Amino acid sequence: MCAAKISFPGFETPAAGFEVPLEMLSACHGRVERQCQTMLRLVPHLAANGPDQAAREAAQSVIRYFDTSARHHHADEEEDLFPALLQSAPAAELQHLSGLIDALRAQHRELERAWSELRGKLEPIGLGMKPVLDAEQVGRLVGLYRSHIAREEEELLPLAARLLGAAQLDAVGRAMRLRRGIKYV
Repeated sequence: MCAAKISFPGFETPAAGFEVPLEMLSACHGRVERQCQTMLRLVPHLAANGPDQAAREAAQSVIRYFDTSARHHHADEEEDLFPALLQSAPAAELQHLSGLIDALRAQHRELERAWSELRGKLEPIGLGMKPVLDAEQVGRLVGLYRSHIAREEEELLPLAARLLGAAQLDAVGRAMRLRRGIKYV
């Protein structure tokens, strides 16, 4: 396969703004999936082409995304969305919500560990060095992310949409903006 015909990542997922933080979190899930697709395509590309320019750029893009945007996403949830949900939950839902949040936090830690291990394999590729990218390791991270995203899309975000009012969502959106160093307009 020719490197020119391989599509490596852009950010084609429609953007959502901080004024709609739940939609923004969901859009981030789409971008994570695109980065996962890039990693999955990178494995056979490296086998066929080595660390060519397309592979180097793809590895650098994936690293940049997971080192910044993915970290912000976890912080958005753990520091802003989860506390807002716990404060808003009726007593009858608090136990279920606490369990869900604990499980999602545990998944965040597992994702961070898996990413840290894989990052160490992508970094040399980004520098044009001999690739040592393990398909099984990539598949594990992708599987973890897909499972995590499904749970957030199916359980967390619908629950947040139901429980959080406009003022709470505005506060979450403002905190997300500040985390990224963007002034509120």
